[in-house]
Amino acid sequence: MSDTATLSPAQTVKTVKTYLNPIDRDGLMVFADKGRNNPASRGTNKVHTVMDGQYRSLSQVGNHVPVVVDEPLHLFGQDTAPAPGEIVLSGLGGCLAVGITAVATWKQVKLTKIEIFLEGDIGNPAAWGAGGALQKMPPEMGFQAIRVKVLVEGDAPREVLEEIVHHANFYSPVANSMRNPIPMEISLAD
Repeated sequence: MSDTATLSPAQTVKTVKTYLNPIDRDGLMVFADKGRNNPASRGTNKVHTVMDGQYRSLSQVGNHVPVVVDEPLHLFGQDTAPAPGEIVLSGLGGCLAVGITAVATWKQVKLTKIEIFLEGDIGNPAAWGAGGALQKMPPEMGFQAIRVKVLVEGDAPREVLEEIVHHANFYSPVANSMRNPIPMEISLAD
């Protein structure tokens, strides 16, 4: 007697791969050509943030539903929404997902899954400048380390998927904003 069972045609299990909705590859190539032909081009993102009370704020981004930000209870917030640092990590995760999708599309790799897990060690010893460890300097505040794990599946070998992830990270506008010092100015509005 054999340990393996033979399935009849009626019992055959069919596996169907469902790919993520693709982006327009032709449009992506036109966008890439514009960047190649004008590497100094820039866009401007605009956000308008209004304080709702305590630490809860609402940020209007284009015509979208406002992005709500709050702090957890242990930091005197109401814990009604993600904290600012979590929103930053969310932006990084979103940008990496966009980049992975774009690079995979460029390389004609079909993806079935992208999941990104992010952790960040953040410090606020100066209590937002409200009398905490005021001797601390800015490099000692904010994110001190960020760890990212990417689960990506598609119709390419693991080595190709890994190269896509690394390529997307290298060229990610948000990741590069976090890795590189950028000029920032702040002033009172008129």
